[in-house]
Amino acid sequence: MDRPTKPNYRRRQLGRTLRKLREAAGLSQEDAGRPLRFSTSKMSRIEQGYIPGYNDFLALLDRYGIISSDYGEYVRMFDYAKEKGWWHAFGLSDRGFVSVEAEASRIRSYQLGFVPGLMQTEPYMRETFAAAREFEGRDLEAQVQVRLHRQLRLTEEPVLELHAIVDESALRRDPCNREQLLRLLDVSALPNVTFQVISQAVGSHDGLYSNFIIVAGFPERSEPDLAYLEYGFGSLQIEKEAEVRGANLMFEHLADLALDDGDSRALIERMIT
Repeated sequence: MDRPTKPNYRRRQLGRTLRKLREAAGLSQEDAGRPLRFSTSKMSRIEQGYIPGYNDFLALLDRYGIISSDYGEYVRMFDYAKEKGWWHAFGLSDRGFVSVEAEASRIRSYQLGFVPGLMQTEPYMRETFAAAREFEGRDLEAQVQVRLHRQLRLTEEPVLELHAIVDESALRRDPCNREQLLRLLDVSALPNVTFQVISQAVGSHDGLYSNFIIVAGFPERSEPDLAYLEYGFGSLQIEKEAEVRGANLMFEHLADLALDDGDSRALIERMIT
């Protein structure tokens, strides 16, 4: 059985489908697995998103009463779950933020110290990655190419809906230059993008503690929203419903503090001139 450290969205979707088929057949995990010599723990892992071998997968379909002429849609789902995402070509695994973002349709991003990644110019990316010291040479180039690829979601189907809030201080700190400010104006003009700036005039506010991202709108409605934190020495993915709800409330509070979309663009225009 193929067992990554944590199943990605595609694998979890396959596991949920197999669980629904089992439940529709009126079988417990133990009853479904016994004739196939599958332990209950193995059945549980499969339904959590750990992909079984192809023959085991077909055996489960047969066990759940799916006739062979109807295998097609399930085999396509199996192949899709096995397929590696584009990020693997850059040395990234399924564990990080990129694989989660790739399946989402909505992103809420609050950034305290940097321009949001989806709105950065390539020179801005290079300078910030290089300043992190952990990236150089091929690693730095891979990070830049991954971020450029991610930005395509703003203009190519399926289009990503982005609501980004940034503290004004990030816009006044190098390497945020004229080119980067113009890039912000261009991206913020897209119909699927909302961009707000928290003015320095606000003074101290709750967002000074940390930046964060909320990922939502997965194809499977039962897939929960996620909150994601990235800091200088690691990252944290938050899945608990109460904590994600708290992150959404914080984001809405910061959006109320921030200038609206039009006033944020006007601020950037004044900074350019």
